This record gives sequence, structure tokens and C-alpha cells, in this order.
Amino acid sequence: MFLDYAVVRDNPTYARVTPASLRELADQAPYEEQVAAFASIVLRNESVRTVLERLAGLEGLPPWYLTAGSLFQTVWNAAAGRADLRTGIRDHDLFFFDEDTSWEAEDVVIKRCLAAVEDLGVELEPRNQARVHLWYPEKWGKEIAPYRDLRHAISSFAATSCCVGLSLDTGGKLAVHSTHGFEDLFGLVLRPNPLTVAPQSVYDDKAARWMQDWPQLTKLPWAEPVASAQ
Repeated sequence: MFLDYAVVRDNPTYARVTPASLRELADQAPYEEQVAAFASIVLRNESVRTVLERLAGLEGLPPWYLTAGSLFQTVWNAAAGRADLRTGIRDHDLFFFDEDTSWEAEDVVIKRCLAAVEDLGVELEPRNQARVHLWYPEKWGKEIAPYRDLRHAISSFAATSCCVGLSLDTGGKLAVHSTHGFEDLFGLVLRPNPLTVAPQSVYDDKAARWMQDWPQLTKLPWAEPVASAQ
């Protein structure tokens, strides 16, 4: 779904949210309103805004999304009433998709993106999702199929709340993606993602760490993935 970046960024409607108001959004609001609420909440995080704007200004980048922790953890911080929405956020995951799967090509994009944000004091982690299957077995001990595109890659995180992304173009058009909608994210629920390629240990380890920083979260038990990014 696409939104006007400036309108969403300056929307005061979701300047303050609570677990109850987020639950109401998940239960009663139309999907379009949920998308706008998610984007407005996340864009209250100054680091997210600035990273998006810097990346949008880079000409010739492959298709990309800012995804995962810096987005869903901003929502958790807003729900917790924290003044600093950057609290507990370790890094900003940047997924891009380049059909040139050489390390050399990936390294060029990584260096451009890192240079664009080097003065911000944020940890940006750009990765070409077209070549994840090449190194995943060595890191995680299992083979995975190549990702078809960025949405396929975003769909593979361990928990449903993680599978969200934002991208911004030079014309001020904000792309918002969520594989599973916003029910679990707005409900502060950690649910195993049925599409994940990750092993149970990743889900359990991440959930344990997240619940230390955001104790309001509810963790659901692991269930074996049914689609595993095939």
C-alpha cells in the first residue's frame, strides 16, 4: 500500500497510543486505517524518518525496504509510553534486492547506504536478499530456497510482528508492507511465523531478549512452519 509520506509523517492522530488503543485499531479499524496508523507511529521515530529520507535520496539503488526491528520495536515503545522511541532498538535492517548476487555488487550497495547515514549514529545493516540462500546454510545449518523478491524475504522472519517494511521514493511516496497485517503487532503478541525459514532457537532467543526490554509482550508457543519460504 502507498501513502503520502508528508501527510503520514505530520499526522498527529497517533501521537499517543496505548495498548488498549492499538488493540482497538486491530479489532475495529479498516485495514487502510491500520496501515496509516502503523506508518504514523513508526515515523515518530526520528532515526527511522531520517534513514528513510537519506536512502530515498540515493539514486540507482536496487528496490529496498527498511524492515524488522526498527519498525515493530518503535510500535512497542509507543505502546509502552516511552518518550524516546529509539529505546532498545539495536539496528536498522535494510533489505534490498539485486539480481547480481556477487559479493562485490552487494558490497558496493552496502557501502553507499552506510555512507549516507554515517553521521547519524545508527547501526544500518543492508543486505541483498537475492543472495541470502548462498550464505544461510553456513550460518544457520539449513538450506533455504532463493527469495523471489523483497516481500518474500520480509515474510521469512521468525515472528509475525517482524514481517513489516517501509520504503520511500524521491517523490514522497511511502510504500508500506505487512505480510500478516497488524493484529499481532498492535496486540503486542509474539507469534511464530508460519512462513519462517528460521529455526525455533531463533524465535525463542529473540523472544526472550525482546520480553526483557518490552515485558508487556505475550509470547505464543512455537509451531512448525508450514511454508518455509518455498
